[in-house]
Amino acid sequence: MKITGVESILVDVPSDGGAPPATSTAPRWSSFPTLLVRVDTDEGVSGWGEAFGHSIAPATKTTIDELLAPRLLGADPTDIAGVAHRSNRAFHMFGRNGTLAYALSGIDLALWDLAGKLAGVPLHRMLGGTSRAEVDAYASLVAYGEPEVVAAKAAEAVSLGFRHVKLHETGEAQVAAARGAIGDDVELMLDTNCAWTPEVGLAMARRLAQYDLRWVEDAVWPPEDHGTLARLRAAGMRVAAGENTGTLFDFQHAFAVDALDVAQPDVTKVGGLTEMVKMLALAEAHGVLVSPHSACFGPGFLASVHVVAALPYDTVLERIAVGLEASLFPELTAARDGRVRVPMGPGLGGDPDPDVVARYRVHPTRVIT
Repeated sequence: MKITGVESILVDVPSDGGAPPATSTAPRWSSFPTLLVRVDTDEGVSGWGEAFGHSIAPATKTTIDELLAPRLLGADPTDIAGVAHRSNRAFHMFGRNGTLAYALSGIDLALWDLAGKLAGVPLHRMLGGTSRAEVDAYASLVAYGEPEVVAAKAAEAVSLGFRHVKLHETGEAQVAAARGAIGDDVELMLDTNCAWTPEVGLAMARRLAQYDLRWVEDAVWPPEDHGTLARLRAAGMRVAAGENTGTLFDFQHAFAVDALDVAQPDVTKVGGLTEMVKMLALAEAHGVLVSPHSACFGPGFLASVHVVAALPYDTVLERIAVGLEASLFPELTAARDGRVRVPMGPGLGGDPDPDVVARYRVHPTRVIT
């Protein structure tokens, strides 16, 4: 079997941006760009992947089209580890994070999807998991700023059945409002998107203790300051990070200095499932829980569901709390009562809806053959 074509497809679906009220000053996330990757073979079987994503997607697309895709033609698609190794070695001089890692992730996921289809089994079984039909998800709210809006949106998520809610805020007032709205029985998390200095982070560790946060994510700038994250843990903060961590060795350093309670690798950013599997093993060896970062609704989301389903312990799956005009995988990305169904079809469990792809595709598609 040989790879005969690699296609990167950018689709941009309108979003309600988390539906803030008309009176809110919060910025609206008006669309949701998704970069799909399809790998075709000479036996007529194709695999689908997703490369991160969002506003960086056009640059990632160029990386796939210009650098990676031409080298893949004629390669054995079942040699997933070999493709990953050779691609990383060939282009490491362009950086071990960013668009190259994102592009490699999309290709790797497509190859894993293809492998699952060839074997006739879902990816979670290929990863060693068989027992879960559903996984717990948390409502990952967008940033609203106004405490009253944060409270209303957190309460709305709970009314939809979510028992875990994550805020993207930076202040105590927003955390207090959310906790007051959802009560003490719902897990509450906070993601500051690297907003705090080390000094502010240490001060917030004391001030936020009363709200019983399950974790505080990406607390300080820069995200690779593992030393400060370790200091925050020592100060009593439950620390999560990983969406900005590019390689296995970056996670190894974070674990070595006791910087993390929760690791959050993103399968669309770290190199796909090939690298994710290594990170899962490393985290387990250091006694660190994994809760994958997943800011997407495409193949990357499905791959994250399979990862969570295959873990030997219970964790939670991130689901961005925005509404999309259309879904690439209508049944497979829906959350019902705070849970997401584990796909049981081969590979990822399904292909993206071709009508949705055709309707929302942007930029001319270039097929490398």
